[in-house]
Amino acid sequence: MTNPVIFETHGRIGVLRMNNPPVNALSPAAVAGLIEGFAAFEADASLQALLLHCEGRTFVAGGDISSFDLPNFSTAPFNTFLARLEQSARPVVAALHGTVLGGGLELAMACHYRLALPGTRVGLPEVKLGLIPGSLGTQRLPRLAGVPLALDMIQSGRMLDAGWALEAGIVDVVREGDALNLGLAYAEQLAAANAPVRRTSELPVSQAGIPSDFFAAALSAAQKKPAYPALAAAVWCVQAAAELPFAQGEQVEAREFEVLRPSATSRALRHLFFAERQVSKIPGLPKDVALRKIATVGVVGAGTMGGGIAMNFANAGIPVVIVEANDEALQRGLGLVRKNYEASAAKGKLSAQQLAQRLALLTGSLDYADLAGCDMVIEAVFENMDLKRQICAKLGQVCKSGAIIATNTSTLDVDELAAATGRPADVVGMHFFSPANVMRLLEVVRGAKTAPEVLATVMKLAGVIGKVAVVSGVCYGFIGNRMAEVYMREAEFLLLEGAQPQQVDRAVEALGMAMGPCRMLDMAGIDVGAKTVIERDKAGGLPADPSYRVLVRKLFEMGRFGQKTLAGYYRYEGRTPVPDPALTEICVALAAQYGIQRRSDISDQEIVERLLYPLINEGALILSEGIAYRGADIDMVWVAGYGFPDHRGGPLFLADEIGLKKIVERMAAYATERGNACGYWTASNLLKNLATQGKRLSDSSAP
Repeated sequence: MTNPVIFETHGRIGVLRMNNPPVNALSPAAVAGLIEGFAAFEADASLQALLLHCEGRTFVAGGDISSFDLPNFSTAPFNTFLARLEQSARPVVAALHGTVLGGGLELAMACHYRLALPGTRVGLPEVKLGLIPGSLGTQRLPRLAGVPLALDMIQSGRMLDAGWALEAGIVDVVREGDALNLGLAYAEQLAAANAPVRRTSELPVSQAGIPSDFFAAALSAAQKKPAYPALAAAVWCVQAAAELPFAQGEQVEAREFEVLRPSATSRALRHLFFAERQVSKIPGLPKDVALRKIATVGVVGAGTMGGGIAMNFANAGIPVVIVEANDEALQRGLGLVRKNYEASAAKGKLSAQQLAQRLALLTGSLDYADLAGCDMVIEAVFENMDLKRQICAKLGQVCKSGAIIATNTSTLDVDELAAATGRPADVVGMHFFSPANVMRLLEVVRGAKTAPEVLATVMKLAGVIGKVAVVSGVCYGFIGNRMAEVYMREAEFLLLEGAQPQQVDRAVEALGMAMGPCRMLDMAGIDVGAKTVIERDKAGGLPADPSYRVLVRKLFEMGRFGQKTLAGYYRYEGRTPVPDPALTEICVALAAQYGIQRRSDISDQEIVERLLYPLINEGALILSEGIAYRGADIDMVWVAGYGFPDHRGGPLFLADEIGLKKIVERMAAYATERGNACGYWTASNLLKNLATQGKRLSDSSAP
C-alpha cells in the first residue's frame, strides 16, 4: 500500500485513518503519512478535534523493526511528530483496539484522550528486543500509570488488558462497539464540552508510596543480569522521568536507546524475532493448500512424553485418546497428568473449572481400536526402532482414511517408520521436547513422501497448541539432536582427557547456556542418551572410532542414569549436583583403555571452542544438505528447545559474531592437535565459503 495513512473529515472531526496491514506498523511511509495528515488537520481551523483510528484487527502494534539496522535510522521524525501532536490546541483522541504495543502505545500516550474497546491490550515490549521504548514511552508512561507500574511494564514487556489500563490511567474510557464510530462520538463529546487538552508530558510524576531506595534497588536487581542491559537502562530512564523535566528525560531516553540499538544483545534478539516469524514459511508449500481437520487426537504411550503431548491438546480444548499397553502404565500416566494439572491449579494458574474441563478431555484406553475415530495419532513410545515400527504398522491399519500419523521420534528414520504404516503420505515427524507441555519447540520432520497438506496442517496446529514449529528433513537426530550429538561427543572427550564435569558445565554456562552438557544429560537421563547411541550403533551410524561415546555407555552399564539414580556425571543430594570422585576414576580407566592421554591444562576457552565449534559446523552441514531451510531455523531450534541463550541469538548467529574465519582456523588447529581420522574437525564447505566471502551463516538459506 503506497498511502498507509489517509486524512479525512467527519463533520467537525478530523480523522487520521491508518491502514498498514497486517498490524499497522509504524513504517517510514506510515510515519510520513501521519505527519502529512496532521499538517492537513492543523491547516483546517474549522475542525474541533482529531481522531486517530486504525483499520483492521489492531491499532498500531509497534514500529518497523527491520529499519532498526539501517544506517540512517532515527526516531527523530516520529518523536518530533508526537511532540507536535501533543502540543495541538484542539483535542486529539486515539481509538484503541487489538494490541497497542511499542510505538503504538507511545503514539496513543501523546494523544490527549484514549478510548479503548474491551479486549484491547497495551504494552511496551521493546525489552524483548533488547531495547527500551525510543519514542518517549519511558517518559510518558510513568506520568500516566505511576513509576512502579511503568517500570514493571517496560522491564517485563507484559501487556495490560483494557480494564487494567483504565484502572492504571493509561486509557480514559472503555466502550463496546465499533472503534471508528465510538471514537467519533467521543471526539464529538469532548468538542461539545470544550474539553481541555491534556498533555501527558506536562503531568507530574507521582512519588506517592515510592520508597526512597526504589531506584537503587531496581538498578541493583537489573545489573544482576548484565546480558540484558536494557533492564538497567529502563531504570535510568524512568528515574529521569520521575526526577527531571520532560525535556531532560527525553535526552536520557534517546541516549540509552542509541546505546542499546546496535548492541550485541539487541541484534541477537531482533534476529530471533524475525527467525520466529520465518520458520512457518515453508519454501515450495502452496499458501492455499487445503488443511486437514483436526478435531480429535490420539496418543500412543502414557509415559512422561506421551502425557505431556496429550496435555498440549487438552490445553487447547482438543479431546485426546491415550492408549497404553497395560492398565498399570495407563493409570500411572493419567495420574501424572492429573498431578501436573493439580499443581498448576494450586499455583493459581488454573481454576477448578478449567482443571475439570481439561481432565474431561482425556480418555484412557488399552485398545487401539479406540483410535479409529481420531483425526491425528501421535506415537510417543520408547526410542526403539523395532517397537516404533510395529506400532506404526498397527496405526496404518487402525487409523481412518485421511488421519495424520505422527511419530515423536527424536533420532530415528521417519521415512522408515512412514513406510511401515503403508500410507507414508499421511506420516510426519512431531518431535516434542521434554517436558512436552512446557517446552516451546516442536521439530516437524518432513518425510520424503509427506503430503503437503499434512505438513501444512501440522504447522498450523503447532500454533494452536502454542509451539514454535521448525521443519526439518530426515536425518539422524534431525536438526537439534544431530547437533547435540557432536556437542556431547566433545564433552565426553574432554572428560576423558582430564576435565571435570563442573568445569565443562561452568565454561558454557558462563556464555549463558541454561545448563551445561553434563547436568543436562543427568537431568534428561543418561539411560536415554546411551540408548540413543546404542540404537545408532545398531543401525551402523557411528564413526569408526572405538572410543566414541564410551563414557555414556559405561555409565549406563553401571546403572548411573543421572538424577533419577542420584548418580551420573555427578552425585546428587536431592536435585543438587555434587562432584563425584568415582566419575573421575571411571574416566581415568576409560582413557587408559582407549589410549587417551590425560592432562591438567584444559582451559575454559578450549572447552567452549571444542563444544561449540563442531556444533556450529554441524549446523552448517545441516543447512548445506537442505535438512534445514534457513540458518535462522537452526537458531530457533537451539534457543526454543535446548536452552541456548537468547541474548546470543542462537549458535549460528553467535558464530557470525565470533567470526566464521576464526572458527575455520580453530577447527583446523584442533584437527592438527587432536588428529582428524574420523573427520571430527573437518570444516564444512559452506562454513569455509562463507568465511572466505565475508557472509553470515545465520542469514544463509539451504541451496
